[in-house]
Amino acid sequence: MNVSADECCIFENNLNNHIMRNIVIFVLMLTLHQIQAQKIKSAGVYLGEGVNRGKAFVFGSQETVNAILDVAKNYSLKNADALIKNYSTDFGTKILEDNRRWLNSMEKISMAPYRIIPVKIEGTDETLVLTWSVEDRNWKDGSYQKQNLMEIFTFNAANKIIDFSQWSRNYPDSQFGLTYGGKYYGKQDSEVTGRPLVFSNRGEVEALEAFIAAYNKMDGRACSEVFADTVTINGMDGNKYILTKESWLTLFDSYQSVEWKPYSIAPMKIANTDPISGATMVSRERRNFKDGSVWEKELVEMFYFDLEGKICNVVQYARELN
Repeated sequence: MNVSADECCIFENNLNNHIMRNIVIFVLMLTLHQIQAQKIKSAGVYLGEGVNRGKAFVFGSQETVNAILDVAKNYSLKNADALIKNYSTDFGTKILEDNRRWLNSMEKISMAPYRIIPVKIEGTDETLVLTWSVEDRNWKDGSYQKQNLMEIFTFNAANKIIDFSQWSRNYPDSQFGLTYGGKYYGKQDSEVTGRPLVFSNRGEVEALEAFIAAYNKMDGRACSEVFADTVTINGMDGNKYILTKESWLTLFDSYQSVEWKPYSIAPMKIANTDPISGATMVSRERRNFKDGSVWEKELVEMFYFDLEGKICNVVQYARELN
């Protein structure tokens, strides 16, 4: 196929015109998008109670962002006096000593913000600065913690911090503070073998504290209130005992006095299971009997709580005292 020079010139002109039209269309679309974006002056909605309910949010000032960067810098330098200059007089005075003690407890600490967004409810003076950061904490006592933080700093009209809230997520390599840990094995393999343990919070500590208080008063009826109708006691001597509600009424008949002091109480459950839990308590107990004999030991006991939150099983270990 032979193409003349004129035909080539016409083809080239048409191609250039087509390219130019596409460029013009793209520029027009980009310009319209930018114009439309500039029209968005507010967004979101406040749904809390009060006169601001239903109002939208607008961006706050850059001064508040600069203040957060200054707080982060001086926080990482452990300079409480410098960072507190970004706070209002009242709020700064209130928290200065707590900040100083906190920072002085650290060998090294760093706050590294990676997202800072100032917003305010339309028509109000307060600015909320939403701040996402990573914080490394190295205590002087050797402890280490790494957290991903989401914080809200509330600024007044003078761009001074007047309030502060914080939410945290620990990194898996934190030495403490995780919501899970350890591992459950069980006496036999089952579908929960290998799962981590989590803290339980169904009133186990309060139940054991009430039990200890009633026990020290030798009030058998009050003791029975935290237990199920029938309880299995796996004693330190290797024997198994069954306690009923009636058993508690005569439990202290041979006692002159008792003194039971807990060292620690740790309520736990297997992750992703029903609410049944167990609390490990380390304690020291002394029993003075009416015949003059004394029983005193340090104890490690596991108290198992059923679905109703009552103690249904106890496993006990003991150590003799010299």
